[in-house]
Amino acid sequence: MATPTAIVAYLALFVTVGILFLLVNLLVGKLVRPHDPHAEKQEIYECGEPTIGSSFVQFDLRFYVVALLFIIFDVEVAFFFPWAVVFGKANHLSDPQMAVQTESGLTPAAEGLYRELGVSDPTLANTLGAADVTVAQSAGQLAWISFGDILVFFAVLMVGFAYVWKRG
Repeated sequence: MATPTAIVAYLALFVTVGILFLLVNLLVGKLVRPHDPHAEKQEIYECGEPTIGSSFVQFDLRFYVVALLFIIFDVEVAFFFPWAVVFGKANHLSDPQMAVQTESGLTPAAEGLYRELGVSDPTLANTLGAADVTVAQSAGQLAWISFGDILVFFAVLMVGFAYVWKRG
């Protein structure tokens, strides 16, 4: 498994190569394309139709609000999805019917779920010492936290829908 420093180095290399690729393409495009400005190139073009009237038409601001709400909820769904995955795995881990089969105190299915949740060594979860917190209890707490996050997501979603509904 890669160290955190190596992961950061890979990410920095990836971002650097991406930015360099973008800048090289912009520079090559600027050097290669012809520069021939004249009045006809500055005209508005839409499907070959001649323009009638001004091209500066005022739009109702409600359209911008709806577009902004769509973008906000789209980004919120991207942040919500990992919590939904954690909720499902935590519910599976908190099942009291899971039989303990390995020396770490976990079933192979539980070890697999811990690995999917990012725990590199699932035996560490069992070394809590004198604490009486079991795997099922801690997974249940994680499930409740992720369920709370899901409820916050839907509350924000409903407030946004109510706002758009009220605005018309």
